[in-house]
Amino acid sequence: MNVIVLEPSDFIGEGVVRLCDRRREHARKHLRAEPGDRLRVGLLDEGDEAPLPNLGHGEVLRCDREALELRVSLGERPPAASGIVLALALPRPPTLEKVLQQGTALGIKRFLLFHSRRVEPSYWDSSLLAAAALRRHMLLGLEQCVDTVLPRIEMHRGFAAFVEERLEQERARGVVVVADPEAAEMCPCGGEEGSLCLVLGPEGGFVPYERERFAGLGDRMVGLGPRILRVETAMVALVARLGGPPTVLWK
Repeated sequence: MNVIVLEPSDFIGEGVVRLCDRRREHARKHLRAEPGDRLRVGLLDEGDEAPLPNLGHGEVLRCDREALELRVSLGERPPAASGIVLALALPRPPTLEKVLQQGTALGIKRFLLFHSRRVEPSYWDSSLLAAAALRRHMLLGLEQCVDTVLPRIEMHRGFAAFVEERLEQERARGVVVVADPEAAEMCPCGGEEGSLCLVLGPEGGFVPYERERFAGLGDRMVGLGPRILRVETAMVALVARLGGPPTVLWK
């Protein structure tokens, strides 16, 4: 935990918070916080507007087995968000946990979960898709990367409607890049300015019909070479390449 993410309900007075959950335990056991210490804190931002200057420090007033109390001073802005929208064929729950945490840490602010042929239908019934569970994993990502802006998640259970209608909104804003192990083109480093939507398929990849549908709509099919990677590993590698400085220009 590199930042303690606060919520409005944590405040007990003007500029003072009291924490009695895992954040208190982390500060007491791992940070060994004592009165007078200053800890990195940030107030959670769940809005869609420009990020607020919600980062700062908290002076420890109390830290014991019952509560952590901090006097909070904010005024710094969080790091810039990634320009990438991540569309992900719904993976196994343990994989989704990793993608949400790592994607959030990389600055992703919008996740689009969708169905495809090789997605197990039972995944849509997972308790992980409950709002509280999704939120918990994104908060872990924010704590890792010292950020305060909570990402948004959309869920789309129909493949055709998602690809033809929802992704059309992303095509209108910028480029849609589909990662596929069978793609002939290597994923470039960097890209053109503007919005970029990265589409990542299920374990086992897209079926031929799905590949043809993406290609027929003009989406860019790219790969990472001959190695078959886990979804969470491929996501990190692709976001790092696409979000980095351009060395191969889009044509």
